[in-house]
Amino acid sequence: MYDVMAIGNALVDHEYLLSDAALEETDLTKGNMTLTGIEQQQQLLAYFKLADIEPSKQAGGGSAANAMYAFSSLGGKPFYACRVGDDKQGEFYLKDLHEAGVATSPQSIHAGGVTGSCVVAVTEDGERTMQTFLGTSSDITADNVDFNALTEAKWLYLEGYLAMSVGIQPAMDKLRQQAAGNGTKIAVSFADPAVVKFAKDGLLNMLGNKVAVIFCNSEEANLFTDKKEHTSAASALLEYCQTAVVTDGANGAIIAHQPNNESEIEIYNIPTPTIANVIDTNGAGDNYSGAFLYALSQQYSLPECGRLASEIAAQVIQQFGPRLASQDYKDIAQRVLSAQPLKICY
Repeated sequence: MYDVMAIGNALVDHEYLLSDAALEETDLTKGNMTLTGIEQQQQLLAYFKLADIEPSKQAGGGSAANAMYAFSSLGGKPFYACRVGDDKQGEFYLKDLHEAGVATSPQSIHAGGVTGSCVVAVTEDGERTMQTFLGTSSDITADNVDFNALTEAKWLYLEGYLAMSVGIQPAMDKLRQQAAGNGTKIAVSFADPAVVKFAKDGLLNMLGNKVAVIFCNSEEANLFTDKKEHTSAASALLEYCQTAVVTDGANGAIIAHQPNNESEIEIYNIPTPTIANVIDTNGAGDNYSGAFLYALSQQYSLPECGRLASEIAAQVIQQFGPRLASQDYKDIAQRVLSAQPLKICY
């Protein structure tokens, strides 16, 4: 039995530290993700090499995978559906997840496929800008999904990037229908402003009639709802979910919650821990979602879910790479969470 089943793009991250001036020499939009082909990614890597910009780290990545890594490290039982090639990158990717306790299926491996990769450009302010070659992940279909994993799961976690993938939509529809039949709650992460800009219809299809939780940052919330103020945007998202979690970096996070359509909206403001030096924001939102969902699955109150998520995301951005050491997650949870969860929401 799994606490959560997630589905997302499987990508190996290759991180580079560079200046804003160097980033401006590329065609990338700062703070956003750009999809590309293998030739374009090779051109970007050739530019980095010519400019003597060396890679700082290679790590398993992918938005939903990062979230499930955090979820598992905190003590939860996640299953992750994806698609990798039968190459060294794919072997590295799955081994990394398995060692962290994230279950996958042999259906995730595609013979002859090339595992996707993401070039993460980290500027001196810690902002991450990504160029993504999806590789075989772009062809993920129902054949790569073990639907039995959802049978007893409490949660289904959908990664917003998949809104850009046409081939996965039938499987997503089937997962949502199965979740509805099982009483499984659904959480959706918008994942990136580019998803809202270019694949809003796909996001709306993910959300269906309504989901339990939406995770997004303030830019994504504002783009999706056309609201300028973050609290208003969070409240507007309740048309599509029961709980909207909107992060805003150093300004903290807003949780908007409506137990049912007739009840009054509850608003919680969760402060961000003070951080002296932001090194790398890559994976911060994913870890926030994974940690929040873990606490929620353990029946902690929404403020406690937010505090745990904020503390973990704050730690992530003080290092290179999208994931902490497994013990670090446990140490933070022991410090932040109360001994007894307070069930007030789900």
